[in-house]
Amino acid sequence: METLEQFIQSNPPPLELKRALAVQMSQGGHSYREIRDILQVSVGFITASHQRYECSGVEGLRSNYWGTQGYLDCEQKQALFRWLDGQDAWTLQEVIDHIEDEYGVVYQSLQSYYALLRDAGFSWKKAQPVHPDKDETLVQEKKENLKRYWQRINLRSPMDN
Repeated sequence: METLEQFIQSNPPPLELKRALAVQMSQGGHSYREIRDILQVSVGFITASHQRYECSGVEGLRSNYWGTQGYLDCEQKQALFRWLDGQDAWTLQEVIDHIEDEYGVVYQSLQSYYALLRDAGFSWKKAQPVHPDKDETLVQEKKENLKRYWQRINLRSPMDN
């Protein structure tokens, strides 16, 4: 069985190391306030780390989160990507409808659809041909000022310098 000291020496990921150090310092008689200030963590983090260690030992300090399983499996994603490639054009709503109709999946957030499009190699952002705040008179004034500036520079000869 791995001891707390062995775990710390094994160079675990930063979050796991902070948990182990919090437990070790707590066992060494340091107050939670001291530990909080030294490790830059919350008192709740220290308490939770200590409880995890008491309950499960060193294994309780490890990060066990591996993410959730996606709604679409690999084959379904590939089929979706082929469908997207086969379309001349589509809207995000059409993609949402297709995923719901074909796979029975409805994501809670548009970010999930954006992630799928990114994985498929697509960009879903629209380009704007003209800035909405563009003031044509200010643009013309700037062009005139630049034109006068360049004329002054061009009128000077290299000998003037």
